[in-house]
Amino acid sequence: MTSKSSGLVNWIRSGNLITQIIFSLIAGIILALVSKPAAQSVSLLGELFVHALKAVAPILVLLLVTASIANHQQGQKVNIRPIVTLYLLSTFFAAVVAVVASYHFPQTLILTDAHSGSEAPKGILAIAQGILLSMVVNPVDALINANYIGILVWAIALGLAFRHSSAATRNLLNDLSSAITWLVAKVIRCAPIGIFGLVASVLGTNGFSALSSYITLLLLLIGCMLIMALVVNPLLVFWKIRRNPYPLVFLCLKESGVTAFFTRSSAANIPVNMAIAERLGLDEDTYSVSIPLGANISMAGASITITVLTLAAVNTLNISIDLPTAIMLSLVASLCACGASGVAGGSLLLIPVACNMFGIPNEVAMQVVAIGFLISVLQDSAETALNSSTDLLFTAAVCQAPNASEQQL
Repeated sequence: MTSKSSGLVNWIRSGNLITQIIFSLIAGIILALVSKPAAQSVSLLGELFVHALKAVAPILVLLLVTASIANHQQGQKVNIRPIVTLYLLSTFFAAVVAVVASYHFPQTLILTDAHSGSEAPKGILAIAQGILLSMVVNPVDALINANYIGILVWAIALGLAFRHSSAATRNLLNDLSSAITWLVAKVIRCAPIGIFGLVASVLGTNGFSALSSYITLLLLLIGCMLIMALVVNPLLVFWKIRRNPYPLVFLCLKESGVTAFFTRSSAANIPVNMAIAERLGLDEDTYSVSIPLGANISMAGASITITVLTLAAVNTLNISIDLPTAIMLSLVASLCACGASGVAGGSLLLIPVACNMFGIPNEVAMQVVAIGFLISVLQDSAETALNSSTDLLFTAAVCQAPNASEQQL
């Protein structure tokens, strides 16, 4: 009995994480089918896991980015610029895919009396202002509120300042970075337990009945995200690495996308992406900056959500749009998506900004937001999986590109 118990413990501690997650997923579904009260009772396991990831992610980003920049040697190549280019291209192409798909499969919504619980941004300028203000917040406040834009700004500034410090100070930063990385690895090992709790509680509480009235809208959203993940992103990766991109694409979807799907937070998935990047042997100076940055500006999934739901509202109100307007919507959706991480409520609360292009009143636009929350059980999960796995995918693609050594920040 003791040997069996120790074998189980060893399997949990050092077994294949993806295999464990699959087992946890199946177990969570079975528990929800057998007993909904029992499934709801294990929600604490999922909440503890997500909270642990969210708690460790801000300090991890601060220390990794600071230590990476502080120890960067003059003349050493860091491939940030091409990664950012891929992030922005992917976000824009996602909006284009959503426009084309919505044109061929138009959706309508059931709009009734408005009921909103949150205030949406007033426009693109308000989003830009919010991003700028979040860059100059108090560093302690940024850590407490997980303001990753502010954390990145302070990490870069401190890293540049520590470049002029002694070798002992820079070694201390490396030690702190290694310590928090070790802690993150321990948290990630708990992913199967956390995902079991998340899956069981979500299915036990909500099921799929709430999604039935908007199943075609949900299918369109997920279909667009699959096109991005399996067609557009691989083409962008092929453009960089000049070989079959799908082994890398599937690896990122399997190891990063699966975890992000259940945590539903790009910020919470930063430690997961960091750990995978380290295991892949990517350049630490690059991924320690590009992955946290991607959590803020690589928002293909958010771009799709904003575009599809806005066009569904447009169709419902019988508003006709031409090609130039559709292209403008793609640009607006891309900009809104890049600002989603700095706005309370994420991508859904940015829908009114895009709706404003067509003169749709805020009261009506907030009904669209409410519908978004209704289907968010799957929509938000798929969106986060696409966003977060794309961060890792493009970082790996640039680091593994044939001309990677010639690219520079």
